[in-house]
Amino acid sequence: MNSSPRSTAAVLLLVAALTSCSTGPDSGASPADNAPTAATTNARSALAALPVKTRAQKNGYDRTAKFGTAWSDDTTAPGAKNSCDTRNDILRRDLTAATFKDSSKCVVATGTLTDPYTATTIRFERGPRSAEVQIDHVVALSASWTSGAAQLPQAQREALANDPLNLLAVSGAANQQKSDSDASSWLPANTGFRCAYVARQIAVKAKYNLWVTPDERDAMTRVLSTCPAQPLPTDASSGVVLPT
Repeated sequence: MNSSPRSTAAVLLLVAALTSCSTGPDSGASPADNAPTAATTNARSALAALPVKTRAQKNGYDRTAKFGTAWSDDTTAPGAKNSCDTRNDILRRDLTAATFKDSSKCVVATGTLTDPYTATTIRFERGPRSAEVQIDHVVALSASWTSGAAQLPQAQREALANDPLNLLAVSGAANQQKSDSDASSWLPANTGFRCAYVARQIAVKAKYNLWVTPDERDAMTRVLSTCPAQPLPTDASSGVVLPT
């Protein structure tokens, strides 16, 4: 039996509505589902795809309440739930010649850091001087809060705070100097690391659906103009993935 023009139009409207629902913001996809990968883009093209907005207010920001207990192993971040806190995971990844406390396979006792921010070598020794090596959030948590993280579910904020993609063992002094700055107000003194640093920030922002400010985008663009083929790191990249 032939369909009437009215019934055909109704079917087309229903198909369009279903298609819209499957791809819209309420489809249940997580921010990470939309993250670009090194196989499909580089840092410059990923930066061009990021939203550009002014910085949001810092109202409501609270490190523990909004991003969870520091260095929690109980998150959805890559490498979590391995019975080792995130800080020691990153020390184990980033230090060379690491030794471990007593019979532990987790708690790093000593090691050597080639600091990416200053290009200096720092001897790590757990104890009174352990703060000479600190774990930096490449995209600072308070900066992430004002660039979209306030809108993320709690579980994704806790993942962001413990994601190896967003973490580096660095000079404690450089980490303190950086504080919660973005790329428009702070870059590593080691100019040879700036391209990789900015690319890592872009990868984190893409993964968690964060935006950049106009000044931040301009600063990143200037850095990447010196390295147009800079790859975008992923969870599986060397220097990101945790050792097994």
